[in-house]
Amino acid sequence: MNGVNLTLRVLHHGEKHLARKLTAVAERHRAEPEIHHVALDLAGCSREHAHRLSDTADRHGLDLRDFAGTPLLSALREKTAETMVHRPDPALLLLRDLRELHLDAAENSVHWEMLAQVAQATKDDELLGLASSCHPATLRQMRWTNTMIKVLAPQVLTSL
Repeated sequence: MNGVNLTLRVLHHGEKHLARKLTAVAERHRAEPEIHHVALDLAGCSREHAHRLSDTADRHGLDLRDFAGTPLLSALREKTAETMVHRPDPALLLLRDLRELHLDAAENSVHWEMLAQVAQATKDDELLGLASSCHPATLRQMRWTNTMIKVLAPQVLTSL
């Protein structure tokens, strides 16, 4: 496996993971309309990125199709873990969720940048176009989580 294929695989996994986590956060914080609706919107961006990465990978001879049952097993593991731990205060949970989303988006951002750099180095216009069109949405995900953390952290942490 070459470096481009490795980056495509890691980024595809990262975008799918972020889409699932954004959707879970949206559902967990359904009572917060801004969190709920924006997280669902941002999850759609990551799903679209994963789809586009899969199409691009196919043209590079890499199969990124999901294996049957994998998302279900992952979801079951997450739900089981959630029910086994003590539930923290909802505001603290929201801060934790936002922090984790931000870190996941930042990881994807680094991979988008790596893909763009290798595309420039190899003069691969298709990969460069993909990275150039998808990376801004990942940066938007990071800006949103960062803004929400800045707004909520003082309120939540001073009220403990």
